[in-house]
Amino acid sequence: MASYLQVENISKSYGDRTLFKNVSFNINEGDKIALIAPNGTGKTTLLSILAGKDSSDMGGEVKFLKDIKVHFLEQDQLYDPDSTIFDILYNGADDVSAAIRQYEQAVASGDMHRIGNAMNLMDSLQAWKIEQDIKSSLSSLGIEDCSKKVSVLSGGERKRVAIAAMILSKADFLVLDEPTNHLDLDTIEFLEDYLGKSRCTLLMVTHDRYFLDRVCNHIIELDKDGIYNYSGNYSYFLEKKQEREDMRAAEIKRAKNLYRTELDWMRRMPCARGTKAKYRVDAFHVLKGKAFDNAASARSMEIDSGMARVGKKIIECRNATYSYGDKLILDGFTYNFARGEKIGVIGPNGIGKSTFIKLLIGELKPDSGTISVGETIRFGYYSQAGMSFNPDQTVMEAVRDIAETVRLSDGSVVSVTSFLGKFLFPPSSYNVKIGKLSGGERRRLYLLTVLMRNPNFLVLDEPTNDLDILTLNILEDYLVSFEGPVLVVSHDRYFMDKIADHIFVFTGGGEVRDFPGSYTDFRNFMEANGLKDYGTAMSAHSGVDTGRADNASSSKSTNQKGKNRSFNEKGAGRPSVRKLSYKEKMEIEELEAGIAALEAEKKEIEEKLSSGLLSAKELNEASLRYSECSAVLDEKETRWLELSEAGTF
Repeated sequence: MASYLQVENISKSYGDRTLFKNVSFNINEGDKIALIAPNGTGKTTLLSILAGKDSSDMGGEVKFLKDIKVHFLEQDQLYDPDSTIFDILYNGADDVSAAIRQYEQAVASGDMHRIGNAMNLMDSLQAWKIEQDIKSSLSSLGIEDCSKKVSVLSGGERKRVAIAAMILSKADFLVLDEPTNHLDLDTIEFLEDYLGKSRCTLLMVTHDRYFLDRVCNHIIELDKDGIYNYSGNYSYFLEKKQEREDMRAAEIKRAKNLYRTELDWMRRMPCARGTKAKYRVDAFHVLKGKAFDNAASARSMEIDSGMARVGKKIIECRNATYSYGDKLILDGFTYNFARGEKIGVIGPNGIGKSTFIKLLIGELKPDSGTISVGETIRFGYYSQAGMSFNPDQTVMEAVRDIAETVRLSDGSVVSVTSFLGKFLFPPSSYNVKIGKLSGGERRRLYLLTVLMRNPNFLVLDEPTNDLDILTLNILEDYLVSFEGPVLVVSHDRYFMDKIADHIFVFTGGGEVRDFPGSYTDFRNFMEANGLKDYGTAMSAHSGVDTGRADNASSSKSTNQKGKNRSFNEKGAGRPSVRKLSYKEKMEIEELEAGIAALEAEKKEIEEKLSSGLLSAKELNEASLRYSECSAVLDEKETRWLELSEAGTF
């Protein structure tokens, strides 16, 4: 089996921030590999190095097998805005591509003489079958008019054009960066089917877990500790990753226990510390670093925010109708939203899902009918476009523009620095300009700014774009337990299945129907009945609320709540240990700051003691202070260990 790609010892840093170091892996012919890593660890940068658009810091090597054709699909493909879809798709240099291009141009011109010559050329090259296959692929991707210019295409349309170009490239090796972003569910399922059946070799970054599970047979995890390989799909990866993390947790626990024993030994005779076995003192410091570093790295993102009080009235829609130009978005929509219900919204791109959200939150007004929002409702709106951050503003400046403190679910109030820590923004990131953050880090910061306002109705428009799988798992857990209503527009089927109790289906012509089940339930119903489009499916489904009649949403929410929660996602769950109180969390922060300061002072004293420049008096004072620092440091470290073992941060 041929090796299509060999990556050896590549590294990348920006300033004092290391994304990855000495990364090596191999991809063989026929492998279909997903690259998984937390946001900000350099997934897109790694792919850019493979594409030759960036370079490794300290040598390293990227070697593709000679003579194979490689195609890179970027997150956001850049095209000349004046180019047409036709120009992008029919730019092949081979004779068949040129003949198809000539034929399409001739047909567009209407010149019968040109058409006849083009047809003769197509006959001679036997290009009709290829042209038919191309048309079929374009139709499956919803590309009908190839004369459109790139400048008028939506994000979803540009992505579909990029995927069509990828398919038409007939490449041996595909490198894909978030291929499902901006695609509607039908297009995702088409691409999933195509890649699953294709014999191409594949390396991709994706957060879409169903897509990953059904396409890939191997997973590479990029972690701060290095590269981990898993020969299996996403489900297998979850199982093995949990085993690895369990082993790491056991190792941390052993290190803590041994550290406590060694700390006791080190404290017994502080005045005679210099006489202790040097190898054991050195081993103690190594063990200390292991216990503290691993304990710190074991922390994970924690979403916790307070929720404003919710009154009896949520949102009441009565015969709401809205048109955008000559396009009917809503036609007589009637619905009463209930506290605690979780609603998914699906429909083709461009059908009006985002407009629907803007009508609900009051950014737009219906042409007729009413949309009445309860007085106590405080929306948390996470938009598809994202928050318009000032790229020159720092992380800390952005959050302090909103508030200095944040109320949590237990009623306690924490500083914005503590809240940033829950979203994995360490102190070193506070003064980083937002323009320097990765796409995923900006999305995480955006989510933080939405939640720190303590909303009681969450409206999320494509929240999964650019978020890593770890963040998605934690966000899902938060949304499941969120007591207010949640409305989600998402192309991520896994996310939708885990969150939504029922589905609003946009069927076209302003009609919105309510399906009482998960997205997978809906697709299974369509497949079982041989149905192809949403409108036919909803008409065929008996007993479905149409969204035009007042529904019993409160009882439905009660009956559906908790449904579709049987996702045994190993690695996503957390052990049921007690949470530290607010006071204990503050003590942890003070201890860590104190430990760092004392260690710095000890190092400074050590340098003075070894300089040979101190007088006898200064030498005595420095020695006494060194002993005092050591004793206080021991006490703080012991207390830190007690708190870290008592509960979660």
